[in-house]
Amino acid sequence: MSVVNELIPGGAHTYAKGDDQYPEGMAPVIRRGAGCRVWDLDGNDYVEFGNGLRSTTLGHGFAPVVEAATDRLADGVNFVRPHHLEREAAERVIDLIPGAEMVKFGLSGSGATTAAVRLARAYTGRRMVAVCRQHPMFSTDDWFFVTTPMSAGIPSDVEGLTVQFDYNDLGSLDDLLQQFPEQIAAVFLEAETLEPPAPGFFSGLRKLCDDNGALLVLDEIITGFRWHERGAQYVYDIQPHLSTFGKAAANGLPLSILVGRRDVMRLGGFVEDSDRVCLLSTTAAAQPWALAAMLAVIDTYRQEHIADRLHEIGAKLRAEIDAVVADAGLSSHFQLRGRDCNLVYVARDADGHPNQAFRTLVLQELIERGVLAPSFVVCAAHDPGALEQTVEAVRAMMPAYRKGLDHGIECVLRGRPVRPTIRRRG
Repeated sequence: MSVVNELIPGGAHTYAKGDDQYPEGMAPVIRRGAGCRVWDLDGNDYVEFGNGLRSTTLGHGFAPVVEAATDRLADGVNFVRPHHLEREAAERVIDLIPGAEMVKFGLSGSGATTAAVRLARAYTGRRMVAVCRQHPMFSTDDWFFVTTPMSAGIPSDVEGLTVQFDYNDLGSLDDLLQQFPEQIAAVFLEAETLEPPAPGFFSGLRKLCDDNGALLVLDEIITGFRWHERGAQYVYDIQPHLSTFGKAAANGLPLSILVGRRDVMRLGGFVEDSDRVCLLSTTAAAQPWALAAMLAVIDTYRQEHIADRLHEIGAKLRAEIDAVVADAGLSSHFQLRGRDCNLVYVARDADGHPNQAFRTLVLQELIERGVLAPSFVVCAAHDPGALEQTVEAVRAMMPAYRKGLDHGIECVLRGRPVRPTIRRRG
Protein backbone atom coordinates (compact mmCIF):
# COMPACT_ATOMS: atom_id res chain seq x y z
CA MET A 1 0.00 0.00 0.00
CA SER A 2 1.37 3.42 -0.93
CA VAL A 3 1.77 6.21 1.61
CA VAL A 4 -1.03 8.07 -0.19
CA ASN A 5 -3.39 5.13 0.35
CA GLU A 6 -2.61 5.27 4.07
CA LEU A 7 -3.77 8.89 4.17
CA ILE A 8 -6.55 8.99 1.56
CA PRO A 9 -9.07 6.16 1.09
CA GLY A 10 -8.34 4.65 -2.32
CA GLY A 11 -5.36 6.93 -2.79
CA ALA A 12 -7.32 9.60 -4.65
CA HIS A 13 -10.37 11.84 -4.27
CA THR A 14 -11.94 10.55 -7.50
CA TYR A 15 -12.25 6.79 -7.99
CA ALA A 16 -11.14 6.95 -11.63
CA LYS A 17 -7.83 8.46 -10.48
CA GLY A 18 -7.08 5.75 -7.92
CA ASP A 19 -3.91 3.63 -7.79
CA ASP A 20 -5.98 0.54 -8.65
CA GLN A 21 -6.84 2.07 -12.02
CA TYR A 22 -3.18 1.84 -13.11
CA PRO A 23 -0.55 -0.93 -13.27
CA GLU A 24 1.01 -1.75 -9.93
CA GLY A 25 3.78 0.68 -9.04
CA MET A 26 3.20 2.74 -12.20
CA ALA A 27 0.55 5.27 -11.17
CA PRO A 28 2.33 8.64 -11.57
CA VAL A 29 1.67 11.47 -9.14
CA ILE A 30 1.34 14.65 -11.18
CA ARG A 31 3.26 17.81 -10.41
CA ARG A 32 2.05 20.00 -13.28
CA GLY A 33 0.55 20.04 -16.75
CA ALA A 34 0.71 22.16 -19.89
CA GLY A 35 -1.41 21.61 -22.96
CA CYS A 36 -1.70 17.86 -23.52
CA ARG A 37 1.34 16.93 -21.41
CA VAL A 38 1.84 16.31 -17.69
CA TRP A 39 4.96 15.90 -15.52
CA ASP A 40 5.23 13.62 -12.51
CA LEU A 41 7.19 14.03 -9.26
CA ASP A 42 10.21 12.31 -10.79
CA GLY A 43 10.34 14.69 -13.74
CA ASN A 44 8.95 12.20 -16.27
CA ASP A 45 6.65 13.73 -18.87
CA TYR A 46 3.68 12.05 -20.52
CA VAL A 47 1.26 12.73 -23.31
CA GLU A 48 -2.01 12.68 -21.37
CA PHE A 49 -5.35 11.50 -22.72
CA GLY A 50 -8.73 11.85 -21.05
CA ASN A 51 -7.36 15.13 -19.71
CA GLY A 52 -8.91 15.91 -16.34
CA LEU A 53 -11.42 13.05 -16.74
CA ARG A 54 -12.50 14.61 -20.07
CA SER A 55 -12.81 18.11 -18.59
CA THR A 56 -9.83 20.09 -19.90
CA THR A 57 -10.86 20.06 -23.55
CA LEU A 58 -8.67 23.12 -24.26
CA GLY A 59 -5.62 21.61 -22.53
CA HIS A 60 -3.98 22.32 -19.18
CA GLY A 61 -3.15 25.94 -18.38
CA PHE A 62 -5.04 27.36 -21.38
CA ALA A 63 -4.07 31.03 -21.15
CA PRO A 64 -7.39 32.81 -21.92
CA VAL A 65 -9.19 30.73 -19.29
CA VAL A 66 -6.43 31.13 -16.70
CA GLU A 67 -6.34 34.89 -17.27
CA ALA A 68 -10.12 35.26 -17.07
CA ALA A 69 -10.23 33.34 -13.78
CA THR A 70 -7.24 35.04 -12.14
CA ASP A 71 -8.45 38.52 -13.09
CA ARG A 72 -11.64 37.83 -11.10
CA LEU A 73 -9.82 36.22 -8.16
CA ALA A 74 -8.13 39.51 -7.36
CA ASP A 75 -11.56 41.14 -6.85
CA GLY A 76 -12.74 38.62 -4.25
CA VAL A 77 -14.13 35.12 -4.49
CA ASN A 78 -17.35 35.12 -2.50
CA PHE A 79 -19.92 37.66 -1.36
CA VAL A 80 -23.16 37.70 0.62
CA ARG A 81 -25.10 38.64 -2.53
CA PRO A 82 -24.91 37.48 -6.16
CA HIS A 83 -22.08 38.83 -8.30
CA HIS A 84 -23.06 40.80 -11.41
CA LEU A 85 -21.36 38.22 -13.63
CA GLU A 86 -24.01 35.65 -12.68
CA ARG A 87 -26.60 37.37 -14.87
CA GLU A 88 -24.31 37.54 -17.91
CA ALA A 89 -23.28 33.92 -17.45
CA ALA A 90 -26.93 32.82 -17.18
CA GLU A 91 -27.87 34.77 -20.30
CA ARG A 92 -25.00 33.26 -22.28
CA VAL A 93 -25.90 29.70 -21.25
CA ILE A 94 -29.60 30.17 -22.01
CA ASP A 95 -28.67 31.59 -25.41
CA LEU A 96 -26.32 28.67 -26.02
CA ILE A 97 -28.31 25.59 -24.97
CA PRO A 98 -31.42 24.68 -27.00
CA GLY A 99 -34.59 24.68 -24.90
CA ALA A 100 -32.93 26.29 -21.85
CA GLU A 101 -35.23 28.81 -20.18
CA MET A 102 -33.68 28.97 -16.72
CA VAL A 103 -30.25 28.02 -15.38
CA LYS A 104 -28.66 27.11 -12.05
CA PHE A 105 -24.90 26.84 -11.49
CA GLY A 106 -23.27 24.32 -9.18
CA LEU A 107 -19.91 22.76 -8.47
CA SER A 108 -20.13 19.14 -9.61
CA GLY A 109 -21.90 16.94 -12.10
CA SER A 110 -23.32 14.85 -9.27
CA GLY A 111 -24.86 17.95 -7.71
CA ALA A 112 -26.48 18.98 -10.96
CA THR A 113 -27.90 15.56 -11.78
CA THR A 114 -29.24 15.07 -8.26
CA ALA A 115 -30.88 18.50 -8.44
CA ALA A 116 -32.55 17.39 -11.68
CA VAL A 117 -33.89 14.26 -9.98
CA ARG A 118 -35.22 16.33 -7.09
CA LEU A 119 -36.93 18.73 -9.49
CA ALA A 120 -38.49 15.90 -11.47
CA ARG A 121 -39.85 14.29 -8.31
CA ALA A 122 -41.30 17.57 -7.10
CA TYR A 123 -42.79 18.45 -10.49
CA THR A 124 -44.41 15.05 -11.06
CA GLY A 125 -45.19 14.06 -7.49
CA ARG A 126 -43.53 10.70 -8.16
CA ARG A 127 -40.62 8.92 -6.46
CA MET A 128 -39.00 6.60 -9.00
CA VAL A 129 -36.23 7.27 -11.56
CA ALA A 130 -35.37 5.22 -14.65
CA VAL A 131 -31.69 5.30 -15.65
CA CYS A 132 -29.93 3.90 -18.70
CA ARG A 133 -28.18 0.65 -17.87
CA GLN A 134 -25.35 1.12 -20.39
CA HIS A 135 -24.30 4.54 -19.12
CA PRO A 136 -21.77 4.15 -16.32
CA MET A 137 -22.01 7.13 -14.00
CA PHE A 138 -24.68 9.73 -13.21
CA SER A 139 -24.06 10.73 -9.61
CA THR A 140 -22.39 9.77 -6.34
CA ASP A 141 -25.70 10.28 -4.54
CA ASP A 142 -27.93 7.48 -3.22
CA TRP A 143 -30.45 7.50 -6.06
CA PHE A 144 -27.79 6.34 -8.52
CA PHE A 145 -25.12 4.55 -6.47
CA VAL A 146 -27.70 2.12 -5.17
CA THR A 147 -27.48 0.53 -8.65
CA THR A 148 -23.78 -0.32 -8.11
CA PRO A 149 -21.99 -2.81 -5.84
CA MET A 150 -20.62 0.20 -3.90
CA SER A 151 -23.94 0.64 -2.13
CA ALA A 152 -22.79 0.29 1.49
CA GLY A 153 -24.17 3.08 3.62
CA ILE A 154 -27.27 3.54 1.44
CA PRO A 155 -30.60 2.61 3.09
CA SER A 156 -32.09 -0.51 1.52
CA ASP A 157 -35.46 1.14 0.95
CA VAL A 158 -33.83 3.44 -1.62
CA GLU A 159 -33.00 0.53 -3.93
CA GLY A 160 -36.47 0.07 -5.35
CA LEU A 161 -36.71 3.71 -6.41
CA THR A 162 -34.21 3.45 -9.26
CA VAL A 163 -34.86 1.11 -12.18
CA GLN A 164 -32.89 0.52 -15.39
CA PHE A 165 -33.67 0.43 -19.11
CA ASP A 166 -31.53 -0.21 -22.18
CA TYR A 167 -30.12 2.35 -24.61
CA ASN A 168 -31.63 2.36 -28.09
CA ASP A 169 -34.40 0.06 -26.84
CA LEU A 170 -37.68 1.92 -26.50
CA GLY A 171 -39.43 -1.31 -25.61
CA SER A 172 -37.37 -1.75 -22.45
CA LEU A 173 -38.40 1.70 -21.23
CA ASP A 174 -42.01 1.17 -22.24
CA ASP A 175 -42.03 -2.04 -20.20
CA LEU A 176 -40.83 -0.13 -17.12
CA LEU A 177 -43.44 2.58 -17.59
CA GLN A 178 -46.14 -0.08 -17.83
CA GLN A 179 -44.76 -2.02 -14.88
CA PHE A 180 -44.70 1.13 -12.71
CA PRO A 181 -47.61 3.24 -13.97
CA GLU A 182 -47.57 6.88 -12.83
CA GLN A 183 -44.58 6.17 -10.57
CA ILE A 184 -41.54 7.17 -12.66
CA ALA A 185 -40.66 10.85 -12.31
CA ALA A 186 -37.63 11.02 -14.63
CA VAL A 187 -35.98 9.11 -17.43
CA PHE A 188 -32.25 9.70 -17.17
CA LEU A 189 -29.53 9.04 -19.76
CA GLU A 190 -26.63 10.42 -21.73
CA ALA A 191 -27.00 11.27 -25.39
CA GLU A 192 -24.25 8.88 -26.47
CA THR A 193 -21.36 6.90 -25.03
CA LEU A 194 -19.96 4.12 -27.23
CA GLU A 195 -23.07 3.61 -29.33
CA PRO A 196 -24.77 6.42 -31.29
CA PRO A 197 -28.52 6.92 -30.97
CA ALA A 198 -30.58 4.93 -33.46
CA PRO A 199 -32.81 6.96 -35.81
CA GLY A 200 -35.97 7.94 -33.97
CA PHE A 201 -34.73 6.79 -30.56
CA PHE A 202 -34.77 10.16 -28.84
CA SER A 203 -37.99 11.37 -30.43
CA GLY A 204 -39.59 8.09 -29.35
CA LEU A 205 -38.11 8.48 -25.89
CA ARG A 206 -39.57 11.97 -25.51
CA LYS A 207 -42.98 10.71 -26.66
CA LEU A 208 -42.90 7.87 -24.13
CA CYS A 209 -42.05 10.38 -21.40
CA ASP A 210 -44.81 12.78 -22.46
CA ASP A 211 -47.40 10.00 -22.78
CA ASN A 212 -46.56 8.72 -19.31
CA GLY A 213 -46.00 12.02 -17.48
CA ALA A 214 -42.28 11.56 -16.86
CA LEU A 215 -39.54 14.14 -17.47
CA LEU A 216 -36.72 13.42 -19.91
CA VAL A 217 -33.41 14.41 -18.29
CA LEU A 218 -30.30 14.47 -20.50
CA ASP A 219 -26.91 14.13 -18.81
CA GLU A 220 -24.49 16.22 -20.91
CA ILE A 221 -21.73 16.31 -18.31
CA ILE A 222 -19.39 14.69 -20.86
CA THR A 223 -21.04 15.39 -24.22
CA GLY A 224 -21.57 19.11 -23.59
CA PHE A 225 -18.66 21.18 -24.97
CA ARG A 226 -17.19 18.02 -26.52
CA TRP A 227 -19.78 16.93 -29.08
CA HIS A 228 -20.62 20.62 -29.58
CA GLU A 229 -20.60 23.74 -27.42
CA ARG A 230 -24.40 23.61 -27.57
CA GLY A 231 -24.37 19.99 -26.51
CA ALA A 232 -25.22 16.66 -28.07
CA GLN A 233 -28.86 17.74 -27.89
CA TYR A 234 -28.02 20.23 -30.65
CA VAL A 235 -26.18 17.60 -32.70
CA TYR A 236 -28.99 15.05 -32.48
CA ASP A 237 -32.00 17.39 -32.08
CA ILE A 238 -32.87 15.97 -28.66
CA GLN A 239 -35.53 17.83 -26.68
CA PRO A 240 -35.09 17.13 -22.96
CA HIS A 241 -37.10 18.75 -20.21
CA LEU A 242 -33.91 19.20 -18.15
CA SER A 243 -30.23 18.79 -18.95
CA THR A 244 -26.98 18.97 -17.03
CA PHE A 245 -23.50 20.16 -18.05
CA GLY A 246 -20.13 20.18 -16.33
CA LYS A 247 -16.50 19.13 -16.81
CA ALA A 248 -15.49 21.11 -19.91
CA ALA A 249 -17.78 24.08 -19.24
CA ALA A 250 -14.94 25.89 -17.45
CA ASN A 251 -12.05 23.79 -18.83
CA GLY A 252 -11.82 21.68 -15.70
CA LEU A 253 -12.52 24.33 -13.07
CA PRO A 254 -15.32 23.34 -10.65
CA LEU A 255 -18.54 24.36 -12.39
CA SER A 256 -21.70 22.47 -13.29
CA ILE A 257 -24.88 23.66 -14.95
CA LEU A 258 -28.52 22.63 -14.73
CA VAL A 259 -30.84 24.04 -17.38
CA GLY A 260 -34.42 23.36 -18.36
CA ARG A 261 -37.95 24.47 -18.89
CA ARG A 262 -39.17 27.37 -16.82
CA ASP A 263 -42.23 25.58 -15.46
CA VAL A 264 -39.96 22.91 -13.96
CA MET A 265 -36.94 25.01 -12.95
CA ARG A 266 -39.03 27.66 -11.20
CA LEU A 267 -39.75 25.19 -8.40
CA GLY A 268 -36.26 25.93 -7.11
CA GLY A 269 -37.12 29.62 -6.71
CA PHE A 270 -39.86 31.65 -5.07
CA VAL A 271 -43.10 29.73 -5.51
CA GLU A 272 -46.41 30.08 -3.72
CA ASP A 273 -48.45 27.46 -5.56
CA SER A 274 -46.34 24.41 -4.63
CA ASP A 275 -43.61 23.19 -2.28
CA ARG A 276 -40.24 24.74 -2.99
CA VAL A 277 -37.31 22.51 -4.06
CA CYS A 278 -33.91 22.81 -2.41
CA LEU A 279 -31.98 23.29 -5.62
CA LEU A 280 -28.17 23.55 -5.70
CA SER A 281 -27.39 25.78 -2.75
CA THR A 282 -23.68 25.69 -1.88
CA THR A 283 -21.31 28.28 -0.44
CA ALA A 284 -18.90 28.11 -3.36
CA ALA A 285 -21.42 27.93 -6.24
CA ALA A 286 -21.38 30.49 -9.08
CA GLN A 287 -17.98 31.87 -8.13
CA PRO A 288 -17.09 34.85 -10.37
CA TRP A 289 -13.74 33.33 -11.34
CA ALA A 290 -15.37 30.07 -12.47
CA LEU A 291 -18.08 31.90 -14.41
CA ALA A 292 -15.43 34.10 -16.05
CA ALA A 293 -13.59 30.93 -17.04
CA MET A 294 -16.80 29.55 -18.55
CA LEU A 295 -17.36 32.70 -20.61
CA ALA A 296 -13.79 32.43 -21.90
CA VAL A 297 -14.44 28.78 -22.83
CA ILE A 298 -17.61 29.69 -24.74
CA ASP A 299 -15.80 32.48 -26.59
CA THR A 300 -12.91 30.17 -27.48
CA TYR A 301 -15.19 27.42 -28.74
CA ARG A 302 -17.04 29.82 -31.01
CA GLN A 303 -14.00 31.68 -32.29
CA GLU A 304 -11.77 28.67 -32.84
CA HIS A 305 -14.35 25.95 -33.64
CA ILE A 306 -13.00 23.75 -30.86
CA ALA A 307 -15.61 21.00 -31.14
CA ASP A 308 -14.71 20.52 -34.81
CA ARG A 309 -11.02 20.40 -33.86
CA LEU A 310 -11.65 17.71 -31.23
CA HIS A 311 -13.36 15.57 -33.84
CA GLU A 312 -10.57 16.13 -36.37
CA ILE A 313 -7.79 15.25 -33.91
CA GLY A 314 -9.65 12.16 -32.75
CA ALA A 315 -10.36 11.00 -36.30
CA LYS A 316 -6.67 11.28 -37.21
CA LEU A 317 -5.62 9.38 -34.08
CA ARG A 318 -8.22 6.66 -34.70
CA ALA A 319 -7.14 6.15 -38.30
CA GLU A 320 -3.44 5.88 -37.45
CA ILE A 321 -3.89 3.55 -34.47
CA ASP A 322 -6.30 1.36 -36.40
CA ALA A 323 -3.70 1.04 -39.16
CA VAL A 324 -0.96 0.07 -36.69
CA VAL A 325 -3.16 -2.52 -35.01
CA ALA A 326 -4.26 -3.95 -38.37
CA ASP A 327 -0.62 -4.27 -39.49
CA ALA A 328 0.04 -6.29 -36.32
CA GLY A 329 -2.95 -8.53 -37.02
CA LEU A 330 -4.62 -7.60 -33.73
CA SER A 331 -7.74 -5.73 -34.89
CA SER A 332 -9.95 -8.33 -33.22
CA HIS A 333 -8.23 -7.79 -29.88
CA PHE A 334 -7.38 -4.10 -29.51
CA GLN A 335 -10.15 -1.78 -30.69
CA LEU A 336 -11.04 1.90 -30.50
CA ARG A 337 -14.68 2.70 -29.86
CA GLY A 338 -16.82 5.78 -29.46
CA ARG A 339 -17.17 9.10 -31.23
CA ASP A 340 -13.93 10.61 -32.61
CA CYS A 341 -13.93 13.31 -29.92
CA ASN A 342 -14.35 10.71 -27.16
CA LEU A 343 -12.31 7.62 -28.05
CA VAL A 344 -11.91 4.74 -25.63
CA TYR A 345 -10.21 1.40 -26.21
CA VAL A 346 -11.22 -2.18 -25.57
CA ALA A 347 -8.52 -4.77 -24.82
CA ARG A 348 -9.64 -8.33 -25.51
CA ASP A 349 -8.16 -11.68 -24.53
CA ALA A 350 -7.49 -14.68 -26.77
CA ASP A 351 -11.19 -15.61 -26.64
CA GLY A 352 -12.21 -12.13 -27.75
CA HIS A 353 -13.63 -11.05 -24.39
CA PRO A 354 -12.87 -7.64 -22.79
CA ASN A 355 -10.18 -8.33 -20.22
CA GLN A 356 -8.84 -6.18 -17.38
CA ALA A 357 -5.44 -7.90 -17.44
CA PHE A 358 -4.94 -7.03 -21.10
CA ARG A 359 -6.13 -3.49 -20.39
CA THR A 360 -3.45 -3.33 -17.69
CA LEU A 361 -0.88 -4.51 -20.22
CA VAL A 362 -1.85 -1.66 -22.54
CA LEU A 363 -1.49 0.88 -19.75
CA GLN A 364 1.82 -0.66 -18.66
CA GLU A 365 3.36 -0.53 -22.14
CA LEU A 366 2.09 2.97 -22.93
CA ILE A 367 3.22 4.49 -19.63
CA GLU A 368 6.71 3.08 -20.20
CA ARG A 369 6.75 5.00 -23.49
CA GLY A 370 5.54 8.29 -22.05
CA VAL A 371 1.83 8.02 -22.83
CA LEU A 372 -0.71 8.23 -19.98
CA ALA A 373 -3.82 6.85 -21.61
CA PRO A 374 -6.69 5.40 -19.59
CA SER A 375 -8.55 6.32 -22.79
CA PHE A 376 -7.70 8.05 -26.07
CA VAL A 377 -10.01 10.99 -25.38
CA VAL A 378 -8.29 13.99 -26.98
CA CYS A 379 -8.11 17.68 -26.12
CA ALA A 380 -7.57 20.60 -28.49
CA ALA A 381 -3.91 20.80 -27.40
CA HIS A 382 -2.98 17.37 -28.79
CA ASP A 383 -0.48 18.42 -31.44
CA PRO A 384 1.05 16.33 -34.24
CA GLY A 385 4.09 15.48 -32.11
CA ALA A 386 1.92 14.12 -29.30
CA LEU A 387 -0.14 12.05 -31.72
CA GLU A 388 2.99 10.66 -33.40
CA GLN A 389 4.44 9.66 -30.02
CA THR A 390 1.18 7.95 -29.12
CA VAL A 391 0.93 6.01 -32.38
CA GLU A 392 4.53 4.85 -32.05
CA ALA A 393 3.88 3.77 -28.46
CA VAL A 394 0.94 1.67 -29.65
CA ARG A 395 3.13 0.19 -32.40
CA ALA A 396 5.80 -0.74 -29.86
CA MET A 397 3.12 -2.31 -27.62
CA MET A 398 1.88 -4.76 -30.23
CA PRO A 399 4.59 -7.46 -29.78
CA ALA A 400 3.90 -7.65 -26.03
CA TYR A 401 0.17 -7.89 -26.70
CA ARG A 402 0.74 -10.71 -29.20
CA LYS A 403 2.99 -12.52 -26.74
CA GLY A 404 0.31 -12.24 -24.07
CA LEU A 405 -2.25 -13.75 -26.42
CA ASP A 406 0.00 -16.58 -27.56
CA HIS A 407 1.71 -17.52 -24.31
CA GLY A 408 -0.51 -16.14 -21.54
CA ILE A 409 -0.84 -12.67 -20.07
CA GLU A 410 1.25 -13.62 -17.02
CA CYS A 411 4.41 -13.70 -19.14
CA VAL A 412 4.15 -9.99 -20.02
CA LEU A 413 2.14 -8.44 -17.17
CA ARG A 414 4.29 -7.38 -14.23
CA GLY A 415 1.60 -6.71 -11.60
CA ARG A 416 -2.01 -7.21 -10.68
CA PRO A 417 -4.70 -6.25 -13.21
CA VAL A 418 -6.36 -2.87 -12.85
CA ARG A 419 -9.87 -2.86 -11.47
CA PRO A 420 -12.90 -1.56 -13.34
CA THR A 421 -14.08 1.84 -12.14
CA ILE A 422 -17.80 2.02 -11.34
CA ARG A 423 -19.61 -1.22 -12.12
CA ARG A 424 -23.35 -1.49 -12.55
CA ARG A 425 -25.66 -4.16 -11.23
CA GLY A 426 -28.36 -5.73 -13.33
